[in-house]
Amino acid sequence: MINRKISKILVPLDGSKNSLRGLEYAISLARHSEGIITGVYSLSTGSHSEFKGVGTVEPAHNKEIKKIMDDAKTTCAKNGIVFKERLMKGDTGYNIVKLAHGKDKFDVIVIGSRGRSSAKEMFFGSVSNYVVHASKIPVLIVK
Repeated sequence: MINRKISKILVPLDGSKNSLRGLEYAISLARHSEGIITGVYSLSTGSHSEFKGVGTVEPAHNKEIKKIMDDAKTTCAKNGIVFKERLMKGDTGYNIVKLAHGKDKFDVIVIGSRGRSSAKEMFFGSVSNYVVHASKIPVLIVK
């Protein structure tokens, strides 16, 4: 029997039902292996605006991100799991893979199959599809 410990779990969060289901699966994995969950919110910054500046985030959006992360942290704490949070700006799929392969060396990515992207009508699952094909570590897609 192969006994591989999963100690670092990356969970992309965007507030969608599927990302929250992904968090639930990650909590289950973390419970069995005493793992730590890192929730990441990747903010797709809009194009340059002369009035707002590059990569400006609306205050209302900041409140939404904080609520998503606080809710995830509370859910993990209720289940006895350590939760860390990360906020990144830029292309969502690329950011997830870059973080997963970075200095923290995650063991698995648990991602919802569909999120709340602005083009979701056209590209259902495009972020999770990108992550599956670009990642060199295991990816668990949750529907």
